[in-house]
Amino acid sequence: MDQIQYYLSDLGQLLAGLPVADIRRVVDRLLQAYREERRLILLGNGGSAATASHLVADFQKMIYLSGGRPFRAMACTDSMPLVTAWANDTDYTGVFAEQVRTWAEPGDVVLAISGSGNSPNILRAVAVAREIGATTIGLSGFAGGKLAEMVDIAIVVPCDNMQRIEDTHMVLGHLFFWRMQQEVEAARTAA
Repeated sequence: MDQIQYYLSDLGQLLAGLPVADIRRVVDRLLQAYREERRLILLGNGGSAATASHLVADFQKMIYLSGGRPFRAMACTDSMPLVTAWANDTDYTGVFAEQVRTWAEPGDVVLAISGSGNSPNILRAVAVAREIGATTIGLSGFAGGKLAEMVDIAIVVPCDNMQRIEDTHMVLGHLFFWRMQQEVEAARTAA
């Protein structure tokens, strides 16, 4: 098989095998957070940091435009001065945990993205979110890592190729957003 066709086919199989029931649970929880005027806090490292930052634009701007009311979404990845200050003055494992401690409240949602599922700074932030009473959602790959065991809802991409894991995480983020957008538009139209 051609290598390009192989990549596309492999990605298609990963997407087709995702747990639809868990995806629905994530969308339902995000809608609940929106309705209750809670926050969505996203975090990740490397490519996952870029995914977190990208998704904030969809959740914050597009949900406002569709629903007429803001969805308070933020990414802990977006202030490099703050990330580097925490890393320099404490250690790197706290760069997200301390932001979650500052911003998260009971009922908020923390969406943690980690290809390996074992990033210490992600795990520490999830632990803090759980202490606070936020709902935790984890997107990971490989076998899920420690993240899948810690969160309230885990979606694991069963793959050992980081790029295809990250591709799938972005599709999941867009799927969460798209379903949420449909629901808030329908509610606004019905009102």
